[in-house]
Amino acid sequence: MANVNPYQAPTAAVADAGEQLQPVKVFSVSGRIGRARYLAYGIGFYILFGFVGSILAGALGQAGMVVWGIVWIALLVLGFMLTIQRCHDFNVSGWLSLLMLVPLANLIFLFIPGTDGANRFGGPTPPNTVGVLIGAWLLPAIFVIGVVAAVALPAYQDYVKRAGQAQKR
Repeated sequence: MANVNPYQAPTAAVADAGEQLQPVKVFSVSGRIGRARYLAYGIGFYILFGFVGSILAGALGQAGMVVWGIVWIALLVLGFMLTIQRCHDFNVSGWLSLLMLVPLANLIFLFIPGTDGANRFGGPTPPNTVGVLIGAWLLPAIFVIGVVAAVALPAYQDYVKRAGQAQKR
């Protein structure tokens, strides 16, 4: 007992617990999902389901229309699951996800930031990966390219038409 130094520093390994990150659960209505993941996963599933549904509908002929309907119902259910998690991220009930059915009102899910740190629905989600960020920026890029194409193509066609008429003179 005489060998114990009361002034010696503790030797136990002590580490900061830090904030517990919540794993992303795509096929669940519990938990949270951030804006970038919500947008990226929504676009990704839309493209995947559209591609698979089109192939199945084309391969199955008349029965493919039933498969097509089932695929779109599954996409709607998955969209609601993601939207409920998005609602949880900004600390409101999942019932707000019904706004997903209202045109333009559903944009609130893209603009309202999530709560910092833990809330009543769990801890924060892990940081976004590069793939998630690329997927999230894909929709705005497609939108801008679509607007530019919608303006530029008719203007170019009009230019070609006028140039052809001027050449005939």
